[in-house]
Amino acid sequence: MAANIARIVPTARSGDTSKIVTAREAVQLVRNGDTVAIAGFGGIGLAECVVNELADLYRSSDAELVSTGKPSDLTLFVSVSGGDQAGRGLDRLAQPGLIKRILSSHFGFAPGIQRLIAGNQVEAYNIPLGPMIHLLRDIGGGKPGHLSRVGLGTFADPRFSGGKMNERTTEDMIELMTVGGQEYLFYKAIPLNVGIIRGTTADPDGNITLEREALTIETLSLALAAHNSGGIVIAQVERIAERGALNPRQVKIPGALVDCIVLSPPETHWQTIKTTYNPAFSSEFRVPLTSIEPIGMSERKVIARRAAMELRPNNVVNLGVGMPEGIAAVAAEEKITDLMTLTTEPGIIGGVPAGGLDFGAGTNAQAIIDMGYQFDLYDGGGLDAAFLGLAQADREGNLNVSRFGPKIAGAGGFINISQNAKKVVFCGTLTAGGL
Repeated sequence: MAANIARIVPTARSGDTSKIVTAREAVQLVRNGDTVAIAGFGGIGLAECVVNELADLYRSSDAELVSTGKPSDLTLFVSVSGGDQAGRGLDRLAQPGLIKRILSSHFGFAPGIQRLIAGNQVEAYNIPLGPMIHLLRDIGGGKPGHLSRVGLGTFADPRFSGGKMNERTTEDMIELMTVGGQEYLFYKAIPLNVGIIRGTTADPDGNITLEREALTIETLSLALAAHNSGGIVIAQVERIAERGALNPRQVKIPGALVDCIVLSPPETHWQTIKTTYNPAFSSEFRVPLTSIEPIGMSERKVIARRAAMELRPNNVVNLGVGMPEGIAAVAAEEKITDLMTLTTEPGIIGGVPAGGLDFGAGTNAQAIIDMGYQFDLYDGGGLDAAFLGLAQADREGNLNVSRFGPKIAGAGGFINISQNAKKVVFCGTLTAGGL
């Protein structure tokens, strides 16, 4: 690893010990067949500048690159495949030959990736979000995998499909185990060759703060997993500080874990895939709840208002993506958000969770914690209630939220949340196509 970095930095900085390189220099460290982990929740925390450069490198017709070889046959480890459903984000990597295999909890924001999976052009696994995030921590800790009861009885269970998404996918990544007389799923560890993360400010030694980010997500866990796998860590930031200028209390990723710093232009460092920057999302200040625009009257608002009647004082509540997002807006409109603690799975605790392409961010949060700890809260029984969307249900209450013909959304955190919350309210129109 050190030799790889040495080939890049001195050339770019004439002997400077700084880790700052261009995006092209950083992605040229990616080798054929590498396992590349990319942090992000939707578009939040996604290193779009680095992802775009990796895609451009693969498409390049530069004679030198063609002769020396370009990265291909990559395995992508992505907790939530981020994008805007219109070509930005992970969809830039949806090129046959660039990706050999992808592991993710959710593909809904990346229709190009979905088409590769549906067309049997890549191997693909849909793994529940909680085990994916916890697996990163276990990889970083040198463990063989992650043991969890989350996913039993679902498509993640190897007695069904073991998370395999198409005929091309054959290797078993999840095993059924019995420990102390109880069944568990064992999610196998995957050594990481490259980790791609994002932060706000870096110094030349690679220390990184996240003060303008909407979430901290799995950033530290991923960097630690890649570093301890013997891989490299590439970090995208929006500004560079002087060496020694960062407050150690604010540093979330220590420079010892980071190999390359890429300074991104503003257009590839939006706070979410929809919002350039909202200071309320980064807790720079609190805003009046009247500034949150009420949702318009529709069947979605009717359902959100009815669901909000199930909220109880002092409850810790999860709001899922889709129709449940409207419950937060209703709670703000009715001025009841201070009566309970609303949360979303990437780490928002309290305040008013955002919806749409801002989902995962929040306004006036009480706390923003790493995603792994949020799933510890959920898996350990800390949720009094959860409000989740659904696509299909049968008379016995079995639900599908993951796949509808060629449309492959993925489960995200749905399995963790639905299997561990004390009470679950499902929100949907319950009408078949077009009604």
